[in-house]
Amino acid sequence: MASPKIKLSNLVKSHWNETDTQKASLAVEFVQLLMNDNNFDQVLARFGKNGYKQHNQTIADGIEGVITAIKTLTKSAPEFSYDVKHVFVDGDYVILHSHVTLKAKHRNNPKQGFNIIDSWRIENNDLVEHWDAVQGISFSMRLYALLTGGKILNRNGIF
Repeated sequence: MASPKIKLSNLVKSHWNETDTQKASLAVEFVQLLMNDNNFDQVLARFGKNGYKQHNQTIADGIEGVITAIKTLTKSAPEFSYDVKHVFVDGDYVILHSHVTLKAKHRNNPKQGFNIIDSWRIENNDLVEHWDAVQGISFSMRLYALLTGGKILNRNGIF
């Protein structure tokens, strides 16, 4: 099964200006390349030039930290995918609300996977800071999150 393609045109809000759309596009491009395409070289080339402060304490700082985390995840869950449901833009912040699944057969099943909110701060057309909130939907995903979380890899705090 092919990886999902995020269609920004389906997510654009009527009140956005050109700058808002550009910021949303940046976050969507990042998620598409990293999470769905697993194009780690392109992610590093496109987004790894400047600092990237990570607030998910189980992921190390920097784009390299995110790439390492997703590489590890996709080894055990090669059908992992990110289906972005909503995008919100507020000044220098972009928020994605997504349905994340580990298996292709669970895509579009609202009773499986994770409900994830990702927030980025954007500076000079770069993603420079990231926060997330992850909620397991099914019992197995809540248990998975409990078992895999824990080791703190940065000292930035969750807020």
